Amino acid sequence: MQQRTNKYQIDMCRGPLFGQIVLFSVPLMLSGLLQLFFNAADLIVVGRFASHEALAAVGATSSLTALIVNVFMGLSVGTNVLVANFFGAKDRKNVSRTVHTAILMAIFGGIMLAVIGIGLATPLLRLMATPENVIGKSSLYMWIYFAGMPFIMLYNFGSAVLRAVGDTRRPLYYLLFAGIVNVVLNLFFVLVCGMDVAGVAIATVVSQGIAAALVIRCLRNARDACRFRMRNLRIDPVILKRMLWIGLPAGIQGMFFSLSNITIQSSVNSFGSLAIAGNTAVASLEGFVYIGSNAFHQTVVSFAGQNLGGGQYNRIRRSIIYCALCSSAVCIVMGYGFFLNGHALLSIYNSTPEVINWGMLRMNILFSTYFLCGIMDVMSGALRGLGRSVMPAVITLIGVCVLRIVWVYTVFPVHPTMGNLMLSYPITWAITAAANGYYLYIVCRKLFRQSGVARRA
Repeated sequence: MQQRTNKYQIDMCRGPLFGQIVLFSVPLMLSGLLQLFFNAADLIVVGRFASHEALAAVGATSSLTALIVNVFMGLSVGTNVLVANFFGAKDRKNVSRTVHTAILMAIFGGIMLAVIGIGLATPLLRLMATPENVIGKSSLYMWIYFAGMPFIMLYNFGSAVLRAVGDTRRPLYYLLFAGIVNVVLNLFFVLVCGMDVAGVAIATVVSQGIAAALVIRCLRNARDACRFRMRNLRIDPVILKRMLWIGLPAGIQGMFFSLSNITIQSSVNSFGSLAIAGNTAVASLEGFVYIGSNAFHQTVVSFAGQNLGGGQYNRIRRSIIYCALCSSAVCIVMGYGFFLNGHALLSIYNSTPEVINWGMLRMNILFSTYFLCGIMDVMSGALRGLGRSVMPAVITLIGVCVLRIVWVYTVFPVHPTMGNLMLSYPITWAITAAANGYYLYIVCRKLFRQSGVARRA
């Protein structure tokens, strides 16, 4: 049975593996870079044309927003893995069942997140010790942002389906178009209407709605098992159970990951709004470096998943090695490149010298060690692609989340400086990467032994 009927898909089970990984991951990186560029545009517009309080207000919401949405985002990982497995095994029926279950979950999850986010925004911001001169604008930003959560969920779940069958180019095109709309609306709402944080939030929601509509339109027009039809929209209990088994641990991991970052953000908040603004700018730049590890994380999930379904075990091992090496290289090049040009890059966000100085304190430690985050992400991504989602979640929960919280409450108070606070990042990355790497070695060894002689590509 022939499933790959369009030029956008990649057959991950056959052909030159390294070239396919590059072809798959480059659009992912470009999509991530575009998304971060457009998110950075939000920060740049409010930082340059409003005030540093407005910049801090948007930045103070990032960790909290991630905390609330990460559980449902984890389910999109389950969608990716299941579709990739079934697609590699040429199981059209289960591909279709997974697609329709995922889309309905995205709708329900988006509505639920909208209610939760709007209701808990202000109390949680107060719990994080957000300064009084920032909290009003931060609450307003979160209310508007979460009102658009159904669009965000639909885009992410739909993109997960496309990635699973090797299509990373069309999500890139959709994101490019939606992002341009976002930038134009940012400038219009802030410069013309004087709306600062409300303006950039509305622009984000509108652009996400456009991206979601384009992804759903793509799935409706598909000519293979991924085709979306309204009449087939239902939740399959068996598929949902498997999706939860794979995706829920990833979502819980992401939630606790964000919880640890909220703990760190609360400590950053204690330094005042200038420190928050500086860290917000660096976190935006940091996202560009993170794209390298995240792109290869998503790549290895799909490649491991499809090749597991297709029984191509030798390609699984090679894809893990290639993705780890590529992720490390990208993080090293981008991390050091950004660090060496730190002052100039931070001045794009805000020209206040104190803001730049606070930002450089964070850049000094994180950007020189980001390759450790890349290795950590590839190891956990490979495990999820192989259907092992619980253990990497537990390892990351202990290695990153728990240890960072312990650091904040034990090591940081002894020497309460920004540098000491930031050291918690590379130390926990290294520990978690080593633990996940060892578990991945055990899983692969067991898998290869059970399969006998691995099929060669």
